[in-house]
Amino acid sequence: MNILVVGGGGREHAIITALSKSPRVDMIYAAPGNGGISKLAECFPVKATDIDGMVELAKKLKPDYVFVAPDDPLVLGMVDRLNDEGFKTFGPRANAAVLEGSKVFSKALMKKYGIPTAAYETFTDADKAIAYIKEQNSYPAVIKCDGLALGKGVIIAKDFAEAEAAVKSMLLDGKFGKSGSEIVVEEFMTGPEVTVLAFTDGKTVKPMISSMDHKRALDNDEGLNTGGMGTIAPNPKYTEAFKKECEEKIFKPTIAAMRDEGRPFKGCLYFGLMLTPNGAKVVEYNCRFGDPEAQVVLPLLETDIVDIMDAIWEERLDGLDIKWSGKSCACVVMASGGYPEKYETGKAISGLDENGQSDKAYIYHAGTKIEDGKFLTAGGRVLGITAVGDDLRSALDKAYAAVDTVSFEKAHYRKDIGRRALDG
Repeated sequence: MNILVVGGGGREHAIITALSKSPRVDMIYAAPGNGGISKLAECFPVKATDIDGMVELAKKLKPDYVFVAPDDPLVLGMVDRLNDEGFKTFGPRANAAVLEGSKVFSKALMKKYGIPTAAYETFTDADKAIAYIKEQNSYPAVIKCDGLALGKGVIIAKDFAEAEAAVKSMLLDGKFGKSGSEIVVEEFMTGPEVTVLAFTDGKTVKPMISSMDHKRALDNDEGLNTGGMGTIAPNPKYTEAFKKECEEKIFKPTIAAMRDEGRPFKGCLYFGLMLTPNGAKVVEYNCRFGDPEAQVVLPLLETDIVDIMDAIWEERLDGLDIKWSGKSCACVVMASGGYPEKYETGKAISGLDENGQSDKAYIYHAGTKIEDGKFLTAGGRVLGITAVGDDLRSALDKAYAAVDTVSFEKAHYRKDIGRRALDG
């Protein structure tokens, strides 16, 4: 098979690595790809959001599948267009990707079908939102943009002043453009956070191994929110009891609700969960593999990913037994100095071989390019240093040992990935 993967970050490198292990795959193409991805796939300079360009590229390459990995093209309807042109795809159509594309839609769906989530109200009027926050007088308060905002459209306000500023920045100042023209104000939930990615063909849902993301830029969960500074899998907080509860009260009801709404979800559905004192609740849905969650979940997958893609496309996932290794995986993200705010790119990376890899761990490339045969930084998150071990401690030890051998100017990374899990 020949497969075209849309996207160019660490998640896409993880997906392409999994595809490259399949004996059923001959050729992998990526658009736009990145420096590290170019060692496994032929890259084409088409932006992930360029639907017309991607359709033209697919017509030229004639792939057996197009794997649409990022959120933006999914929400914009890239899968719909590719299907209309006769291409097999992995990823939801636009009417299902709205689960991530609109917080207002997803919260209303959960309310309608009784899927546990935080109490909330939605607003387009800043004065009404501010009056509601004042009336609730409950802090921290969570204020979310309705639409996609590169993972930055959620503000956790510790007091009224911060909450008021957040509302004004979204609804009055247009900080997030159209994405912030409607907002959700919701109660703050407490408890461990867990991510569970799930394969689904619109009828059956098969959860993957759980993971724990680390969103804050600095150690001890301090600093600004990022796209993710590291991950571990599985997440020890996600016990068998929670697993059962989530399957019955969240996973299956969500897939059934989307089907009942005439929006069958096919692909990978990301469940962001909070294990609260009152049970598991949904924090958010994403319509695709998480980044960097994909980097720790996919290395533990033993079933051929192409077999899973076929089962989803043909809606026979219920008959497929998906196997996992039973080991642990850890990913430490090395980021550019200044990320998630302003940062410089074009810094030379040392410690990688000619394939952008290390003999100490697997290196997923998130933001790199190749110039004159050398790997240079080309993004905020640059590398995901990833290792598998028999247990979490050994996976983390291996990952951090590899981090010590890789460097670039002003690199920064968290030194406490997985500590919460190890400390219980």
